[in-house]
Amino acid sequence: MDTFIKKAKDFNELVMFEHSIFSLPFIFIAMVVAADGWFGFGLFILGIVAALSARNFAMGVNRYADRDIDAQNPRTANRPNVDGRLDSTSILIFIGVNALLFVIVAFMINSLAFTLSIPILAVLGSYSYFKRFSSLAHVILGISLGLAPIAGVVAVTATIPPWSVLLSLGVIFWVAGFDLLYSLQDMDFDKEKNLHSIPSHFGADAALFISALFHGLTVIFWILFVWVAGLGFFAFVAAFGSGFVLAYEQYLVRKDFTKIDRAFFTLNGYLGIAFFALIILDKVFA
Repeated sequence: MDTFIKKAKDFNELVMFEHSIFSLPFIFIAMVVAADGWFGFGLFILGIVAALSARNFAMGVNRYADRDIDAQNPRTANRPNVDGRLDSTSILIFIGVNALLFVIVAFMINSLAFTLSIPILAVLGSYSYFKRFSSLAHVILGISLGLAPIAGVVAVTATIPPWSVLLSLGVIFWVAGFDLLYSLQDMDFDKEKNLHSIPSHFGADAALFISALFHGLTVIFWILFVWVAGLGFFAFVAAFGSGFVLAYEQYLVRKDFTKIDRAFFTLNGYLGIAFFALIILDKVFA
């Protein structure tokens, strides 16, 4: 039993389970808007399992693909995929189990979800390899999480309405923007190892500018989402309020690069939860 618990902790550290907070709120935002309220307990459970298995797959692929890179980076050298706690076979099994679980859940939801399940996994798995040849890896990560709202609305209506695309575009630029900030930590390492990122190619100032631009686009797309979806006051508060949160995030990083973890994890986690809570309020008081 102790061995099982230890392995579970190692896999939790491998995929950083707690960071699922970034994608889950926007899946449920899409589901609430699509259903015009509560979408049912069954879809709630399936949505959680689909989101977690997709993220576990993506993080598993990332950690497997980056074993050699992580071993050379002092910031990541103690990860379970590097220090021997989890061998390559265990990680590959973990990846396969989560991929299979995601496809099975998609099949249980509806035919469109099942049809899209393999292409979604292909996108999720591609991020880990993009940074080896393209600085667009930040955007690919954004697209990976930006698929969450699309998946949410497909689960409820088996369609992809225009408002869900706008919500998804906002998530894409939100994630790409904060990943740019996060990648500042590895700028020198990426240069040394010839890894592709916007900071390593264009410098910190350019990365900060592009990150701010992406976050500006985030707010614009979320405001358009609220308008096109025909939502009300609290939803507009969520969209405009996200702009203040992201502006503070940009301020924190510019003031002190040691605040990157706080900006990345804490603020972005709160943003997603607050956005979801305000959408629920909007539906309650509509």
